[in-house]
Parts: sequence; structure tokens; C-alpha cells
Amino acid sequence: MTSVKQVQITFDCAEPERVARFWCEVLGYELQGGGVVCSDPTGVGPRLYFQGVPEGKVAKNRVHLDVRVGTGLVGEERLAALEAECARLVPLGAVRGKLLLADDENESCLNMQDVEGNEFCLD
Repeated sequence: MTSVKQVQITFDCAEPERVARFWCEVLGYELQGGGVVCSDPTGVGPRLYFQGVPEGKVAKNRVHLDVRVGTGLVGEERLAALEAECARLVPLGAVRGKLLLADDENESCLNMQDVEGNEFCLD
């Protein structure tokens, strides 16, 4: 049996080039494929592909991306990292959602939406 070596994450969207530009800025990726592909310049992260579809988003995503900006941080230091990244992303078109504070099982995270309403978390 062969094992999978790479994964591509595909987004259905109304404006593929716009959404691709947003995610390239968020992740520091490079825009390729006629403006609909984001690739990690280090070759480590997954490739993102943005596919145009006629229908709009109608429900909450069942899968979402976690943008890991607070890894290893706790308490106020983690919250400051989440808030700083949120402040960077909102001018790019992201929409701030709910801040979920740490509990007994999870660290704090911040829910957000991209330029077409796809949910993601700052983690």
C-alpha cells in the first residue's frame, strides 16, 4: 500500500483569485497557478487551491484551518499574540469572531472568517 506524501486543501469560492490573495498574505505563501494556488515557499506546508463555484456558502464549514500564531504561549502572552495577528488580518479583509478563552482542556483561540466567510481560527 502506498502512503500519501502531500495534501492539497481546496476551497470552493466565488472569487478564487481574491480568496487566494488573502490566504497567501495570511500564511506567507506564494501565489501561483494563474492566481488560484497558494504554495508554501519552504515546501513544508500544504498547497491551497481555490476553485470557482457558482453557489454561495450556505452553512458553517465542517473543516477549517487553524492559523497557529500562539503555539507554546499561554495566558496573556497567548492572548496578545492572537490579538496582534487579528489586527494584521482585519485590514486584509478578515472578520473577527468570538474569542474563546482557555479552559481545563483548551488554550485560548480566536474565531475569524476570511474574505468569503470561511471560518478559521487563530490558535
